Amino acid sequence: MGITGTQPRLKNLELPAVGGSDVHVKMLAAPINPSDINMIQGNYGLLPKLPAVGGNEGVGQVVAVGSSVTGVKPGDWVIPANAGLGTWRTEAVFSEEALVGVPKDIPLPSAATLGVNPCTAYRMLVDFEQLQPGDCVIQNASNSGVGQAVIQIAAALGLRTINVVRDRPDIQKLTERLRNLGADHVITEEELRKHEMKNFLKDVPQPRLALNCVGGKSSTELLRHLAPGGTMVTYGGMAKQPVIASVGLLIFKDLKLRGFWLSQWKKDHSPDQFKELILTLCDLIRRGQLTAPACSQVPLQDYQRALEASTQPFVSSKQILTM
Repeated sequence: MGITGTQPRLKNLELPAVGGSDVHVKMLAAPINPSDINMIQGNYGLLPKLPAVGGNEGVGQVVAVGSSVTGVKPGDWVIPANAGLGTWRTEAVFSEEALVGVPKDIPLPSAATLGVNPCTAYRMLVDFEQLQPGDCVIQNASNSGVGQAVIQIAAALGLRTINVVRDRPDIQKLTERLRNLGADHVITEEELRKHEMKNFLKDVPQPRLALNCVGGKSSTELLRHLAPGGTMVTYGGMAKQPVIASVGLLIFKDLKLRGFWLSQWKKDHSPDQFKELILTLCDLIRRGQLTAPACSQVPLQDYQRALEASTQPFVSSKQILTM
């Protein structure tokens, strides 16, 4: 049973026989991410052939393996090696190379949300600027899945974070939650635009790295606060507006504008390097330095409710479908 099509529907699907290099997987849990919604709407960089099952990440348990499978065995937990696998279903038969084994001693919500957001957060923190402990990173959409992972991974690496969020009725509660994850500073988009911000940021080193998931005015503000020679990495565009960089800032501060897409990173690196990244993150999870984002677990049958909830503004909880 899986959620298929551009108008998501729950359908019963035929399971193919398990061939030599196939793995029969019972799905356990799969989140709803913005990229999943973009894929359904048809405005994502990678689109599966239709009819397709939705869901780009999640965790499943191996039920049976074909005769030539060596990497996983029944009982193991697995996550997708790449986007587009279709995880919003109860069970499936996948080829072995479409899967990556993960340890079973991490919490289920962590395993279900491991393959996309924390990987994106880690690579962006490590790959663009040679940051040292004590250095500073600024980001918008700090309450997103990636944002929460950035806060925790940065703290584990000894980096300080300035975390920008949209103003909302329960801003105090949100600030507290992000501080508990390790955020050094939490400020609203409006506060970032104020002149007093200059004095506030005197006490922190100027960020050399900015992470942008919003675009529009928000990204222009991030650029204003970057150190000379710094980099802004764009990995999402929630405002659906272009990144506008002032000519003065580009010339006089020599700022770099880069993009990041995990699917491209995987194409440029070997499956073993992705596995290594997953195991690095699992170590952080075991040490208590990386937790899953705040989640609401919703049975697959109630997918309609979960999809609706995931598109509401200011929802601080990631919807996770449980099978």
